[in-house]
Amino acid sequence: MIIPISAFGLPILRVKCKNINPDYHNLNELINNMWETMHNANGVGLAAPQINLGIKLFVIDTTVFKNDSENKDIIPVKKVFINAKITKETGNEWNFNEGCLSIPEIRENVTRKSIITIEYFDENFNKHTDKFDGLNARVIQHEYDHINGVLFIDKISVLRKRMIKSKLTNIRKGKINTDYKMRFLR
Repeated sequence: MIIPISAFGLPILRVKCKNINPDYHNLNELINNMWETMHNANGVGLAAPQINLGIKLFVIDTTVFKNDSENKDIIPVKKVFINAKITKETGNEWNFNEGCLSIPEIRENVTRKSIITIEYFDENFNKHTDKFDGLNARVIQHEYDHINGVLFIDKISVLRKRMIKSKLTNIRKGKINTDYKMRFLR
């Protein structure tokens, strides 16, 4: 089932999310719905706050980058992250033009570290500690920020924020067209 994506301005996007247990109600169905919602919107990641849930859950699928000539060396990752915690960020800082399903039609350069180590549970509640780099690390960091109430626009300069203010206001008011369902502040 495709779930409307929470738009910029909704308070859920600023919530510091809570851990969940293996007995979370309809967890497998929720995860399947998140995959369907993310793919329907042509996203590479989706966090629970983006579908109006304040829980520490996100999914990523970077297989789309494999066909991109600039990223042909990427090893695609398709994973579920539950109760994730980034324990280390290392490597060089690098800029990349990021976007977000909750903030459509806005893309900005964001600086992030190139390597992360993250602890998380998968959909079967098996615990993992993994290291990711490059675009995989970036997508994970972006979704991890979501479960901590942080948006990519929080990482841009004050000047850039001023320049996109009217676009953000339009998103907040629902004055935007997308190819996917969205939930707006009313």
